[in-house]
Amino acid sequence: MLKHVVLQTDFGLSDGAVSAMYGVAKSVDPSVQIFDLTHDISPYNIWEASYRLYQTISYWPEETVFVSVVDPGVGTERLSVVVKTNANQYIVTPDNGTLTHVKAHMGIKEARIIDEKINRLPRSGESHTFHGRDVYAYTAARIAARVIPYEEVGPQLEVAQLVCLAKEQASNNNGKVRGCIDILDVRFGNLWTNIDRSLLIEAGCQYGDELHVTISHHEKDVYKNKMLFARSFAETHLGESLLYVNSLDKVAVALNQGSFAKAYHIGTGTSWKITIQKVK
Repeated sequence: MLKHVVLQTDFGLSDGAVSAMYGVAKSVDPSVQIFDLTHDISPYNIWEASYRLYQTISYWPEETVFVSVVDPGVGTERLSVVVKTNANQYIVTPDNGTLTHVKAHMGIKEARIIDEKINRLPRSGESHTFHGRDVYAYTAARIAARVIPYEEVGPQLEVAQLVCLAKEQASNNNGKVRGCIDILDVRFGNLWTNIDRSLLIEAGCQYGDELHVTISHHEKDVYKNKMLFARSFAETHLGESLLYVNSLDKVAVALNQGSFAKAYHIGTGTSWKITIQKVK
């Protein structure tokens, strides 16, 4: 029987917060296997947390329990929930937008509000600032270890009521493909867009084509140049810019063995737009 719990936070590893979450889960059942998705989410960045779940969750088995704690609203009236995805995985998280990408791309079949009267770490006192330890890790381990069935998490919440962040759709208008910079491939500084590979192909772009790329922020152009649409980095020279298809089948922008984001001071979010079209 699977007893997998996967943790994601913005806590970092410089103190004992993540270790405390491990300890709580192991105290519920020592056989629970705990894995880290990441603890390097930018502080308070709910959008990034949402995207990293989307990037990862489909590669894990059914009944894996994910915990995502990026929670600037901890201690407020925001809800704590456990959702069941269409692929029969569970996500334990504050209802603050963290489920945006999973709901849009993978689907959520059911949601429940965590009843803290029965799903809160015993003897956790009156603290209302560490739900990751006292509520989320504890509840996740209880689900994974079959201490409680999903139905005992708490009352149902309509999936349509889950909080979602604003999310834009990429488009193709007569060969001009528009989208936004969703997130960075942080370590390497590549830009990951919301443009599906199929949309670029629909616009008549093929590997080996030279494409014109414009990146703007709040309607002001920040970058404008031509670059190769390549299958791999090996098709370009060191320091050369390129378009490629990333591991999520989305179009990405990179600088061969350099950080495109740092070189051109590019950020992420719906205010960062990208336009791609074939060079005529």
